[in-house]
Amino acid sequence: MPQLLPFFFLNQLSFSFLVLAVLLYVFSKYILPLFTVTQVARMYILKLGSKS
Repeated sequence: MPQLLPFFFLNQLSFSFLVLAVLLYVFSKYILPLFTVTQVARMYILKLGSKS
């Protein structure tokens, strides 16, 4: 049925945008701040170690 082909692509496109938005939110809210905290802690430990 070729009439359903545009609906399939529209469904796939909207689902991919939804997944992209959810991934962007999860990464910016939960995952990326953990990397920042890890880097700050690593730099602090290196600065403490270099003074002694």
